[in-house]
Amino acid sequence: MEWERVFQTPELLLMLLAPVFIFCMLAEYFMGQRRGRLPPNAQYDWPEVACNFVLAAFHQASDIIAGLFISQLYLWWFNWRLFDIDMTISTFLILMILQDFFYYWFHRASHRIRWMWAAHVVHHSSERMNFSTAFRQSLMYPLAGMWLFWLPLVIIGFEPKWVVFVVLLNLGLQFFVHTQSIRTLGPFEWVFNTPSHHRVHHGLNKQYIDKNYAGILIIWDKLFGTFELEVETVRYGISKPVNSFNPITVTFSEWRDMLKEATRPNLTLQQRWKCLFAAPSDDYSLKNKSQS
Repeated sequence: MEWERVFQTPELLLMLLAPVFIFCMLAEYFMGQRRGRLPPNAQYDWPEVACNFVLAAFHQASDIIAGLFISQLYLWWFNWRLFDIDMTISTFLILMILQDFFYYWFHRASHRIRWMWAAHVVHHSSERMNFSTAFRQSLMYPLAGMWLFWLPLVIIGFEPKWVVFVVLLNLGLQFFVHTQSIRTLGPFEWVFNTPSHHRVHHGLNKQYIDKNYAGILIIWDKLFGTFELEVETVRYGISKPVNSFNPITVTFSEWRDMLKEATRPNLTLQQRWKCLFAAPSDDYSLKNKSQS
């Protein structure tokens, strides 16, 4: 496959990387699980793996469908760009860094705004951590507003196809931090997001919640006060377990709960707004207060 075709059709990038992803999962299974080198919460449970693959397919399909609309919106805003930016090695690296910066804020918002958490919770709902967890994505990201966080890049002057390419490249590189097979990467831990840092992000332990939002560079967490080292053994999952391998249930359970709570009788408009857009913990406090 020619790289020029990938640049022109960024959606092909993850398909191109798929054999690498499959190879890593097979290596983790045969060299780790089969040899007894992985903890129980890193082992492959095949019903869950199947669920993860279906979720990845749903996510890819929704991205392609939503992209038909979003691409037109990006092109419209590109007509109002601030600068004309030619893509060179240096401008590509700048785009990578800027996109990673905006990814940090998207990721942080996805944990602090319940409307966005309703989509992102799918990725955190597994009580295991292995390479297949990276495939556990939501088809609801376009509705949650993920694409809004890349719009500034288009307005700055980066061509939409390059913005989408870098977004997908960032997502593809994050596949490699979803593992317990690698304990530490030494000096790379100072600058880059690593498996150790990302295990913390998936942790249910009190000190790990809402930490390490990084995509590629961990420096954003260090700059904005959300960095946490992996010290205590990580427990994975969410405070409201889904307890299902049905991809439809996994995808929509939080949306169902959120909308049910927001449409309860006798709530003020402000309370309904909080059910949808407050931090998840704040909304649960509201729910418990109204039920007491």
